[in-house]
Amino acid sequence: MKKTILVVSVLFFGVCSNAQQTEKELIDKTAKAAAKAQDTANMGWKKTGNITLLFNQSAFNHEWLGGGTSSMAGNVGLNYDFNYKTPNIVWDNKILVAYGLTKLKDAETTKSDDRFEFTSLLGKKIGQGNWYYSAFLNFKTQMDSGFKKVDFTNDNGTPLNPADDFADKRDVKISHFFSPAYLQAGPGLLWKKSDNLKVNFAPATSRLIFVHDHFTEFGAAYGVEQGETTRFEFGAAINAYYKLNLMENISMENILNLYSDYLDTPQNVDIDYQMNLVMKINKYISTNLAVQAIYDDNAIGAFQVREIFGLGVNYGL
Repeated sequence: MKKTILVVSVLFFGVCSNAQQTEKELIDKTAKAAAKAQDTANMGWKKTGNITLLFNQSAFNHEWLGGGTSSMAGNVGLNYDFNYKTPNIVWDNKILVAYGLTKLKDAETTKSDDRFEFTSLLGKKIGQGNWYYSAFLNFKTQMDSGFKKVDFTNDNGTPLNPADDFADKRDVKISHFFSPAYLQAGPGLLWKKSDNLKVNFAPATSRLIFVHDHFTEFGAAYGVEQGETTRFEFGAAINAYYKLNLMENISMENILNLYSDYLDTPQNVDIDYQMNLVMKINKYISTNLAVQAIYDDNAIGAFQVREIFGLGVNYGL
């Protein structure tokens, strides 16, 4: 009798264990099938983006004793992605366009933002993981002229030409459309977890810098030698993208580009970091914060930082 009970018990637990294992395998297969179905549903072209209008204003009347200067500022921006996907191929494309103007009371209107950037990243899957053979292209420039104040005085503080009636400082054009312009391209390896998280490593990247000859007439500009209009560089590039939701209706987009030129001071790594924070109020209204930090010792041996914050009108594409 005891042997019979023992045999029955062993058979019972064996059946239960097998049933649990079969159930687990079924759950795993179902999850994989669902993931594959979801992945298949996302094949082909996927296009997303938005147009943003930002506006800032401050105003003070003549009787305001606290101090301040009336000002107005406006910015328009386009952030557009058009990506293509098959089981073995990914092709991600992004366009970033931004332009802004600021007007201070009793002063000329000045440019507060100006950029155009296009990035294209093509990847072919390696095995079953998240790695791809890749090739990328990045182009960036600006759309309008840039100026800076230049001192036109002698060492003793007098104007260079006393007969001319002009201020000690003047606006001098230092850039305009396609000057400077940067073009990068190269093969590499892409790690892509999703459309919101990816890193591309390109250890053999070529970069061209374009500048109009009137900026290099009297000296080097943006790394381009005097009298030249282009500069060729060869080095390594790392491009990373990470977008996350900090909380409901608040998203943060991070874009990091690093570049080291093998041919000239490779230890001086060029850095370009962009952060776009969107805090949605409703479908069309949001508060937007954009921060960009650039380090390029060919242009200037210091960080260039810009920050834009304001109430925005968003239109999804």
